[in-house]
Amino acid sequence: MSKGRRRARQLSLQYLDKNHQRRGIDKHHRPGRPVPAGQHPSERHEIRPTLRPAHPVHVTLRATREVGTLRLRGIYAAFRRAIVTTFRRTSFRIVHLSIQSTHVHLLVEADNRMCLARGLQGFQISAAKHINAALGKMRGVERRRGRVFADRYHAAIITSRRGVRTRLAYVLNNWRHHREDAKPFMRGLPVDPFSTAPTFTGWLTPLDFEWPSTYQPLPRWEPRTWLLRDGWKMYGRIDPAQIPGAPH
Repeated sequence: MSKGRRRARQLSLQYLDKNHQRRGIDKHHRPGRPVPAGQHPSERHEIRPTLRPAHPVHVTLRATREVGTLRLRGIYAAFRRAIVTTFRRTSFRIVHLSIQSTHVHLLVEADNRMCLARGLQGFQISAAKHINAALGKMRGVERRRGRVFADRYHAAIITSRRGVRTRLAYVLNNWRHHREDAKPFMRGLPVDPFSTAPTFTGWLTPLDFEWPSTYQPLPRWEPRTWLLRDGWKMYGRIDPAQIPGAPH
């Protein structure tokens, strides 16, 4: 009996590079091309949970490494302009914002998940445009080009009064969490000028401080949800000197 021909086997679309490391092919990268360092997704691509209008959201936006620190006067002005652009729609509202060196914290309200996504998209596009213009001016180039924020944002829906208070303290006092308050040009300030803390009215003690006439606070919406407006106060007002831990 003659031997049957061996069936052809389809080879995997992989190969070994010169370091004998296996690499693959996908629709986003050329064959064998590894994903560049620092360009992996910042958050897992999962379906966002349902959002109710009564529940505020804590959002974290991370900047790319190439941008450098965000706590600069020119970038602060860029964020102010971006916040103003969001006032065109009432279905998405930035109530509080805190600018840190590598990321931004926001407490927002939105009518639903789609309004949240579209509102944040518009805010990020506007902020990136103005930040790139500011960085280009500071670095002596016509205009910086490139991404400003990572591809995905982190969003935590807050459903309880205690949770809202915890997030409020974390966002508004985040500069103390990162020891920004210990820097020479920040010493003596009662709250973070790179946030909406100067206009927050829920502090444990009044802010006995006169800001310079040139200081322009970040614009923001007054809260409309009961949780963010009144509900959190059941657990006490917030100490401006508190060093917050990471919320769970």
